Formats: sequence, structure tokens, C-alpha cells
Amino acid sequence: MWRGGFFALRVVNEAEESRCAAVRGYLTDLQEGLLARLREVDTKAAFRRDAWDRPGGGGGVSAVLADGGVVEKGGVNFSDVRGTQLPPAATNRRPQLAGRPFRAMGVSVVIHPCNPYVPTAHMNVRYFEAGGEGAEPVFWFGGGFDLTPYYPSWGDAVAWHREAKAACDPHGGGLYDRFKAECDRYFFLPHRCETRGVGGLFFDDFNELGFDASFAFTRSVGDAFARIYPGLVKRRTDDPFTAHHRRFQLYRRGRYAEFNLLHDRGTLFGLQSGGRTESILMSLPPLARWDYDWSPEPGSHEAALYEHFLRPRDWLGEERPADLTEAAW
Repeated sequence: MWRGGFFALRVVNEAEESRCAAVRGYLTDLQEGLLARLREVDTKAAFRRDAWDRPGGGGGVSAVLADGGVVEKGGVNFSDVRGTQLPPAATNRRPQLAGRPFRAMGVSVVIHPCNPYVPTAHMNVRYFEAGGEGAEPVFWFGGGFDLTPYYPSWGDAVAWHREAKAACDPHGGGLYDRFKAECDRYFFLPHRCETRGVGGLFFDDFNELGFDASFAFTRSVGDAFARIYPGLVKRRTDDPFTAHHRRFQLYRRGRYAEFNLLHDRGTLFGLQSGGRTESILMSLPPLARWDYDWSPEPGSHEAALYEHFLRPRDWLGEERPADLTEAAW
């Protein structure tokens, strides 16, 4: 009996290590691939790389850019952390796992461009395992990507969602509609009654396809972001802008900071798990502003953002509003 239990435990541990090795290999390749694409976009960029260790187990590599020619601040961070007890941010929806040891890996990307016409973007893909003596390990994936424009293009929003759907469709019908809706719900500022941007995909606690297929779907999401966002930056980064546009960009960046500090579960998990604070808060913009009781001029480009873009829409099914001309952007 004891021998059988020991053999079963060893097999479980080997399977767990095999899964983690496969995910870790993909994530480190994704980090390097994204850095290479961003260097192509911003030839002046020099990413500072910091390898760090977590006292409770694990560590990561943060690659952060500041004051580039195209990217004002950006980061492509990899982490692989272990702990003896899942933090509350990870067990709110899985209370049965409270107190169990864990391993969490992920790549997180946030890009704050210089030009107000280039949208801010975020992408994250992650993997969790919760173990425990005598307990079958539980695994799940999460992640997604979303776009936060300041002077938005209807065509860019449609192209963004077209890529999101293309990333989902090979892995099962209905995934795009489901995770697009989750993104709209998640990246919502309830105290402002507005979405953070034009959305994209968001998924969590995802293991329903089994490990191999769930991992393949997660890779598809990460790879789609690496394809679409650098091209969008290239198309918009030479658009002319004024001090007025810059001021509005900084004002809207305040909303980004509000969401990340008040509502983002990834920020909470990182801080509660004892992660590296500098890497966790890398997502915040370098500059932002809060103007008291500000509202846009009726009929302005700024007003169009509020009227047409900061709410859930069927980007692949709706026609562009008649009063929104692409030439204005």
C-alpha cells in the first residue's frame, strides 16, 4: 500500500513537472519574441532587464523600457513563483483551494506609447497549479489582451477584435463571444461607469479542454497579441499631435491607473503573494493627470471616445456610426 502510494505520488510529480516545463518554455520564448518585435517598432528602445528572486520561492525576469522614441514606458515581464499557500486573490473564486501550495507562471505586457494616437495595450497569459500532500494537483490557465485608445479608430478596434476571434475559433465555437464578454465585464470601472477601452479577450480558471488543448488556446492568445499590436503601433506612431492631445492622453491614463490600483486581480495577487513590487506596478503609466470635473467639448474627438468606444459593442457585427468618420482620426 505504501509503495503504491509512493509510486502514484512520483507519477503525479513527474506529470506536474512536465506540464510546468512546457509552459515555462513557451512563456520565456514569448517574452523574448515580444521584446524582439518591440525593438523593431522602437529602434531607440533599450529594455532594462532585471532578474529577481522571490524569498518565498521562484522569481522572474522583468524587461522594462522608459523614455523610448515610440514607447514612453513599457514592460514585458516573466515570473515563475511558488508558495506554501495560495493568496486570497487566487482563492476568492476557488475557496476549496485555500491553504494549498501553488506555482504560478506568466508573462505580462503593458505598453504606454508616446503618441496619443497610439493606444495603450495590455496582454497577460498565466498558468497556475495548486497541489498539496495527498491531493490531486489542480491546474488552470488565464489571460487575454485588451486595447485602451485615447484617440481611437473604428477600423483599429474592428481589426483588434477580428484577430481576437481568429485566435479563439480553432479551439472551439463560442470562445470568442464568451471571453469577449468576460473582457467587457472585467475591464470596467464601476465608479466611472465606463470600460477601460475597447476590450478584447479575458479568461480565467480555464482548464475545461484538458491540459494540452487549454495550453494550445493560451498560446494562440499570446501569439495573436504579438502579431497585431506591433503593426498597430507602426501605423499610428507618426500621426501628428499637439499639446492638447497630449494633455488628454495623460488625463485618460489616470483611468488606467485607477483600474490597476482598485480593481485588477493580477495586481492584488502579485502583492498578496509577495511578488516583486517594482515589477507588479510596472503597468502604471509614467505620467498621468486628474483634472477636476472635466468633460469633453461636444462634437470633439475626445467626446467621440466617450460616446462610441467606452462601452461594450459588437465590433464585428455593428456598422460604424454615421456620425463617426474615419477621416477624423
